[in-house]
Amino acid sequence: MKTFCGRPNPTTGVLEWVAEDEEYDYHQEIARSSYADMLHDKDRNVKYFQGIRAAVKRVKSRGERAVVLDIGTGTGLLSMMAVTAGADFCYAVEVFKPMAEAAEKIVQKNGFADKIKIINKHSTNVTVGPEGDMQSKANILITELFDTELIGEGALPSYEHAHKYLVEMGCEAVPHRATIFAQLVQSERLCSWNRISPINVGGVQIVSSSKLKLCAGAPSVCDLQLSQVPTEDFQPLSAILPMFSCPVSSSPAKHTHKFPAIQSGSAQVVLSWWDIDMVPDGSITCTMAPAWAHPDPENVPWRDHWMQCVYFLPLEKSVKEGETLELTAFHDDYSVWYNIHSEISCSSAKEIQYSRPVCTCQAHMVWTRPRFGELNDAQRTDCYIRALQTVLTSDDLCLSVSDGCLLPIFARILGAKKVYSLESFGMAHKVIEQVIAANNLTGTIHLLDSRPELLTSESFGGEKDLWRIRSPCGSCEGFDVSVMDEMIQDHCKWNLHHKQAVYFFRSALEITEEKICVVDYSLTFQPTSGDITMNFEPRQSRDANV
Repeated sequence: MKTFCGRPNPTTGVLEWVAEDEEYDYHQEIARSSYADMLHDKDRNVKYFQGIRAAVKRVKSRGERAVVLDIGTGTGLLSMMAVTAGADFCYAVEVFKPMAEAAEKIVQKNGFADKIKIINKHSTNVTVGPEGDMQSKANILITELFDTELIGEGALPSYEHAHKYLVEMGCEAVPHRATIFAQLVQSERLCSWNRISPINVGGVQIVSSSKLKLCAGAPSVCDLQLSQVPTEDFQPLSAILPMFSCPVSSSPAKHTHKFPAIQSGSAQVVLSWWDIDMVPDGSITCTMAPAWAHPDPENVPWRDHWMQCVYFLPLEKSVKEGETLELTAFHDDYSVWYNIHSEISCSSAKEIQYSRPVCTCQAHMVWTRPRFGELNDAQRTDCYIRALQTVLTSDDLCLSVSDGCLLPIFARILGAKKVYSLESFGMAHKVIEQVIAANNLTGTIHLLDSRPELLTSESFGGEKDLWRIRSPCGSCEGFDVSVMDEMIQDHCKWNLHHKQAVYFFRSALEITEEKICVVDYSLTFQPTSGDITMNFEPRQSRDANV
């Protein structure tokens, strides 16, 4: 028996349902999910209940039975709301088996087992008919298939299939409508999560590769709590624009909004969020707007399962106040992306086609957006530079063991004699190689693609005896000198003001008479003092050819 689990595809950004084996530990899926957050979202729950009551009332007023289809039922909460509101029967669909089993127990515990049927399937596999999962089509459709991007959980194809096969024509829907809003802004802070800005190291400016500069970035959305972003960190270049409403066709589409720029600047980022109207007249609305755009800024509900979106434009564009611009939102089944152009450039082209952004530089597959932010953090970088300056001399040989790290470049620019960098991850190796080449450092920094435990003296270009500087001797010409070993090793303990490179310890692999000695290293960091302690212990030797 397979269990379906949601998995974000790192290349496409799509949330895909993957069948895992029965032995799969799905408990971590539940622990990491937002089920509890949704249950604590009072604003969401109350407005869904209000919308469901109104939908059931409209159906009953026409003299019809209220048959509900609840897609993505989760705990069964919305189905229980529907029955409480007067629905005659409810079909609740949930693809995640552990959640479907929990929903059955919750429904039974609350006394609704005779009016709610839990269907453990994907909605596109649900059948209707005497022998099917549903005895008849529903006339009320309730869904909570939304993520931060609105359509990232496959809402569009699920809606399209449901309207075609599972519900009656002209059925009531809760929510009735969803609208995506966007605002064009300039923000160096937000852009620092998508590209590498020039870094000054000892009077030398480190720049990113040309591939990274021209790359459109990762295809997946950057979701943030925009209420936590200080308003001084971005400058609006447009008013808040309603881009398009759902449900719409799941076919790839685009929606354009023409507007005048409200101030001059560089169009870099699009901020986006959505509202859902629970009733046709729009009188009951649940909004994801951040505090500075919220209709009631003093009472913004906190929620983490739905946040706001940040989209990075593929190319920055300078705009002038009053200039007429066109912001275009594109979408497919699972993703939204944006582009900006002026009215003049648009009118001169018969049809502007923009493909979905895909990373071509590989950096966006190596570094997460918070990692980009770290690498662009000037204060953090300055701390590393000052630390390196206190210990580096022109005779030093340096080894970096951090994948996708810029420290080897810092060390070389600050004067290290030789720099080795362990880049065992293929993509990280290529990205750092590009940065090295962009800064004319090719040949001065040696990238190693071995795993740490497989490093040998040959990895360091013939420095085969370097380990002898600090390695315990034990016996020298037949004499016991272990007291000296103990004194040296005690002196080598890491402290905050003492230079100590990792490669001065015993090698991770020491080959002697066709035996391999594997050494276990452990690092302990004390946050209060900043001290780092390293302990290492050789394991039992084993044959080299094993």
